[in-house]
Amino acid sequence: MEERITTAGVFISNGRVLVAKRSKGGSISGKYEFPGGKNRWGESIADTLRREYMEELGVSIEVGDEILSFDFTNKDTLYHQKVCLIDIKDQSFTLNFHTEARMVGKAELETLDFAETDRKIASFIVEKKLL
Repeated sequence: MEERITTAGVFISNGRVLVAKRSKGGSISGKYEFPGGKNRWGESIADTLRREYMEELGVSIEVGDEILSFDFTNKDTLYHQKVCLIDIKDQSFTLNFHTEARMVGKAELETLDFAETDRKIASFIVEKKLL
């Protein structure tokens, strides 16, 4: 079985967290997620997150601590999910892969239709009282 590292960045500010809704097409079409993506050979987790946020939302980020790590399998690949806190100074998003990106509070976070792995991240955020 192939193994890959994948990432997600969590931006929290003033009791709200950034979520983005995927555009139509693909396996998580129309679902909410915490932006990030697959690690490329030789990239650090921080490098992957910086590249993915630039590609997906057109913003530069600062990568902080890893707050969660778990494994999951998808299409015969074992993924090692790495979740880090991030900071975004300029929130002028360009939506390249999403139909929306917005900050939500705890109550709304719990109602959104997330991709399966992102639901795990949302639950962790709520359980650890990060909002």
